[in-house]
Amino acid sequence: MNSSVEVSAVIPVFNDVDSLKTAIPESIKVLETVSDSFEIIVAEDGSTDGSRELVLEWEERDNRVRLFHSDERLGRGRALNRAFEAAKGEIVCYYDVDLATDMSHLSELITHIRDGADAATGSRLLPSSDIVRTAGREVASRGYNMMVRLILKSRLYDHQCGFKAFRRAQILKLIPDIQSGHWFWDTEALVIAQKRGYRVDEFAVKWRTGSGTTVRPKDVFSMGSSVLKLWWRLYAEKN
Repeated sequence: MNSSVEVSAVIPVFNDVDSLKTAIPESIKVLETVSDSFEIIVAEDGSTDGSRELVLEWEERDNRVRLFHSDERLGRGRALNRAFEAAKGEIVCYYDVDLATDMSHLSELITHIRDGADAATGSRLLPSSDIVRTAGREVASRGYNMMVRLILKSRLYDHQCGFKAFRRAQILKLIPDIQSGHWFWDTEALVIAQKRGYRVDEFAVKWRTGSGTTVRPKDVFSMGSSVLKLWWRLYAEKN
């Protein structure tokens, strides 16, 4: 691919127009300190609240902002796949539109890839992580990630933090094997990357519960069953 862009930052969006009003200008401000050449891809996934129209306005004002619109809901994972495949950057990253992870960590995220990592992820569960969320969410998150570590043999502590970066050439090799179309995408990508021998870096972040969180109880149950299905694919079927 012939590209002059170093970093492609993807923001997955579904009915998040209010969060976008902050996320786009804040992304531009921070990315200008991180790289001389970047683009922001808003992966807008079937929104009906004016998110698409807002991004179109930004496209006209700044050619570094790109809209990727889907008329039908794809799911977060499929929206990320589509954006990464179309990205121009050698490094692709994504983060949640509510900016729950402090954007001061974006430079650190990109630096891990520049320094040789194939993938990098922020972590809310390392000893030095600075997080604020309810006790219930904390227990659920720790339980889920412990299950991933034990069953899927991951060495990482937090698989679902929406703050990740990849060497684009490497994540494109994984996408055909990532079956999840929604929330489990993060876990599946990191587990398969480790199994393939990729270098995956994890680092502590400052994180605050965002107002736009759309993970529902049934999503948590679905991800738990997805862990078992992925174990079967990676370990049982091959024996």
